[in-house]
Amino acid sequence: MKRKKKAAALAAILMASSSLAACSGNNERAVNESSPATGQEQSSGVTTYPIKTDKTLSYWAEIVPNLVGVKSSLAEVPFFQEWQKKTGVKLNITSPVVNQSKEGLNIMLASGNLPDMIEYNWLDFPGGPEKAIKDGYILKLNDLIDKYAPNYKKYLKEHPDVDKMAKTDNGSYYSFPFVRGADELKVYQGPMLRKDWLDELGLQTPTTIDEWYTVLKAFKEKKGAAAPLSFISAPRTLENLYGGAFIGAFGINRTFYLDNGQIKFGPAQPEYKEFLATFRKWYSEGLIDKNIATVDTKAIDANITSGATGATIGNAGGGIGKWAPLLTAKDPKAVLAPAPYPVLKKGDTPKFGQKDFAFIGNSGGSAGMVAISATSKHAELAVKLLDYGYSEEGNMFFNFGTEGVSYKMENGYPKFTDLIMKNPDKLAPAQALSLNTRGNYNGPFVQDKRVMEQYYALQEQKDALKVWQTENDKYVLPPVTATPEESSELAKIMTDVDTLIDEMTLKIIMGAEPVESFDKYMEKLKSLKLDRAIEIKKAALDRYNKR
Repeated sequence: MKRKKKAAALAAILMASSSLAACSGNNERAVNESSPATGQEQSSGVTTYPIKTDKTLSYWAEIVPNLVGVKSSLAEVPFFQEWQKKTGVKLNITSPVVNQSKEGLNIMLASGNLPDMIEYNWLDFPGGPEKAIKDGYILKLNDLIDKYAPNYKKYLKEHPDVDKMAKTDNGSYYSFPFVRGADELKVYQGPMLRKDWLDELGLQTPTTIDEWYTVLKAFKEKKGAAAPLSFISAPRTLENLYGGAFIGAFGINRTFYLDNGQIKFGPAQPEYKEFLATFRKWYSEGLIDKNIATVDTKAIDANITSGATGATIGNAGGGIGKWAPLLTAKDPKAVLAPAPYPVLKKGDTPKFGQKDFAFIGNSGGSAGMVAISATSKHAELAVKLLDYGYSEEGNMFFNFGTEGVSYKMENGYPKFTDLIMKNPDKLAPAQALSLNTRGNYNGPFVQDKRVMEQYYALQEQKDALKVWQTENDKYVLPPVTATPEESSELAKIMTDVDTLIDEMTLKIIMGAEPVESFDKYMEKLKSLKLDRAIEIKKAALDRYNKR
């Protein structure tokens, strides 16, 4: 009864909290094909797979956007079916509605009926991971990792930077996370546009806000684009701007950032007013999608492939990799190419842009973190299952899938087969990979850069990794964690703050209120205790630096 009351109370907080959205490390050790598979646990504590067990574990995770419309559930996905065979552990898999993982968790907590494993961004949990542990929702994993997760434990010992990020200020390990194992994997998102249109119109790739205006105007007037610039706005309002695109040109970001050692909140800075004025002008002239407040994955797919949109913000894999083949199938001359993050002054280096840490807690969505619920009766088995992803064999499977099916070894290099790169069902490589691996999104494993070396098959994808470079490292906050008390306070403050900012942003951009309303909103923002939120972030950063 006590737990159900807690669940109901926490559910109310979760429902009010603002949502975070998601996307896709390196472990290059060769798979040990000769390792024993007796299913017995050896005296060293190392588990061999498949494990001999008749138990079925329950697993809750959101279906990746690449698979929306391809499979109706994760249980139908070949990767998840093969994962069960390789580990010997049967899974009962359930999922929330796409882009509604927070609401789904809310419902689940309110019911008091928790699965054995929950894949969720636990840094986004009201009160943070420590609060989730304290309230009896998930387990503190320190002892279980020591006893039953030798592969993950070894990785953390060898990578102290990841170890620092993967635990709370109190030293509690709370999940089996996704890790980007190479620097080349940390940048994957940015602006992109129709290069063939630029060439046809005699225009250069835009680098400044003024050049972007010229390009978008030409796309509308000379190419007939109904929504020259469009990008995803779900589950958060203007979701794709959180990486720093366009807002970053004004020297700020959409959320908290560091500036000369001080923590600032972008929408509270006067430069945000300049951003709003620019987007209001673009919107009023039909240069931005009129439905920008509600654009989701399906809408942006339709906009790009129909030619209604000539510029967007997306991923090198799930964006260029998905849309380019569809465009060229209709028009062989079509080219979707990356563009630098915009700046105001020609020649400046972009200040903000998307770049993850090795541990991707700030990326939103599930972030690939899998926790074990405190109510699980099979925690030991769950830990052994999850530790598989950090083993040599498991690392190969998560990144490349099944040998002989999705990849073949050629001179020691795991090369993807035509099932992935030239899918017989006409699936894009992004979709085929997500069906057979987790190498191009996230999950409980270390991502291998050899996935992206092949996944980014197009020159435009390879170019993107260089074109999208920024000075983001100087300004981004690491994955800090507030105390449970601070985090609950912060969640309440930021729910009110983000609601206000989203309301103001859309009203001003879409013309419902004048740009001058920004000053009125800033007065109201002060009353919502934003200063206190910054104090909490600063305290969390100080503790993080002492870990």
